[in-house]
Amino acid sequence: MTLTHIFFDLDGTLVDSSEGIHNGFVQTFERLGLPVPSDQKIRTFMGPPLEVTFKEEVSEEGADQAVKIYRDYYETKGQLEAHLYDGIKEVLEYLSQDPNKKIYITTSKNEPTALEMCEYLGITEFFDGIYGATPAAFHKADVLQRAIAENNANKDQSVIVGDTKYDMIGGKTVGIKTLAVTWGFGTNETLLAENPDFVADTVQELWDILNNN
Repeated sequence: MTLTHIFFDLDGTLVDSSEGIHNGFVQTFERLGLPVPSDQKIRTFMGPPLEVTFKEEVSEEGADQAVKIYRDYYETKGQLEAHLYDGIKEVLEYLSQDPNKKIYITTSKNEPTALEMCEYLGITEFFDGIYGATPAAFHKADVLQRAIAENNANKDQSVIVGDTKYDMIGGKTVGIKTLAVTWGFGTNETLLAENPDFVADTVQELWDILNNN
């Protein structure tokens, strides 16, 4: 079996964006005049779509305003508080040169912000497509489904690479393989409870899996 279509999550998988995301949540709660959650609690917000988090943490009615405040901060400052994990750029470069593989980003981050972040980090050129959340489709499965359909990807030869249970659930929902990386924002307990097809504890292990399958 050869993996021909590789769909990468962005935050916590390729990019350590925790500082900017954390600051974005702090700013949002402060601007709304709400108590700022603990650092530990904010870490659990990294992974799910913003819309879902704010509906639970703020209110059904206040979620749209909270998303807007967060994105205003993130688009001007937060996305600049991010860096690639060590070794990731080399992995993307090698994969992009493999004629048998197509690589994509599929993120719950909103699409314009994802495109800007990839430009800022200098990785846009490596990808065959960059897909993010849209107002109508923000769950990981929605983003994956669009990317799969637009690229006629063979599901049997496709894999989602991600760091949270939301990536694993999204992959299983659309019927592709799942590869969990353990250095990101998800806890290993919830990540591995989804029984991913592959697990990488280091960037070297990620490369070995993708290069040999």
